[in-house]
Amino acid sequence: MFIETFETSLSAQSLQLIFGLVLGLIFGAAAQASKFCLRRAVANDAGPDKSAMSVWVSALGAAVVAFALASILGLVATSDHRFQSPELPVAAIIFGGLLFGTGMILTRGCVSRLTVLSATGNLRAVMVLAVFALAAHATLKGVLAPVRTTIGSLSFDAPSGVLAHAPSASLSVGLALLIFGGLLARQSQTRLTHPALGALIGVVAVVGWMTTSILLMDEFDPLPVQSAAFTLPWSDTLFWFVASTSIPAGFGVGYIGGVLTGSFLSASLRGELALQSFETPRQTLRYSAGGALMGVGGVLAGGCTIGAGLSGGAMLSISALLALASVVSGALLMRRLLTPRPSAKVAI
Repeated sequence: MFIETFETSLSAQSLQLIFGLVLGLIFGAAAQASKFCLRRAVANDAGPDKSAMSVWVSALGAAVVAFALASILGLVATSDHRFQSPELPVAAIIFGGLLFGTGMILTRGCVSRLTVLSATGNLRAVMVLAVFALAAHATLKGVLAPVRTTIGSLSFDAPSGVLAHAPSASLSVGLALLIFGGLLARQSQTRLTHPALGALIGVVAVVGWMTTSILLMDEFDPLPVQSAAFTLPWSDTLFWFVASTSIPAGFGVGYIGGVLTGSFLSASLRGELALQSFETPRQTLRYSAGGALMGVGGVLAGGCTIGAGLSGGAMLSISALLALASVVSGALLMRRLLTPRPSAKVAI
């Protein structure tokens, strides 16, 4: 649409890079200010955090509503995307989600949260992201690719790839989630700016779909349709970093750069920049293992908590919601395993 309407010397790839950067800036700033984090929402050390949950639920609700409205207005074209495919690689989604959720607990944050933290001076997050990107790339195109294809071949065809085809039904679901997010915010006495920033994050995910599927789609040289995510973008960023002379930067690279920049700027304005590092070798090993698990799991599940959970969840995609449920399940199981059990009292 943009390319056909306006004359520009920039290619579709370059325009996607710019739009990805802008969307990443918004995501990074909003996520840093609101402390957007699924781990804290569902599997915090002291139990589910209603404040964090209100932000995440508001983001998902806004994403569902925005995607439904965009569908009504014809501003998205994702019917051919894998998230809407009736073919469900169930084994890969569930196993990958469990791995990702496990790693999320070991690293005390999912990839989106760690990306935000890395820009504020958290060196633990920087190292975890490096391990994550390597593991994800190895699973996509490297030595672990045969594992991915083997597990991914175990699939079945569902009657539909989405829970609701009618936009009106999606609107109802999205509005219900927004109301629920508001109630959680009220119960936890959360500042309304936080769920509002969560809603903004949800809208960013939908604008990503609009940008890559309609606005910047070049019919003569089509590029992959994608949106807010971290697994594939971090893999692309790693590949571009080591081979930028032969691999052009696209939406994913711009998006990661935007998230890092937006997070840094937000933390700077809020006085929250601080260098942090590992305390013990055991902690280093734990975080490294968690990063590797998230890298492999994110690819197998078809996305992370943002790529599948939020961007895919906006479509009410069955595969994306199954991945999200598997991530949460893996996180809860790992949190339970790591929680010290009270010693049994001996009857006298």
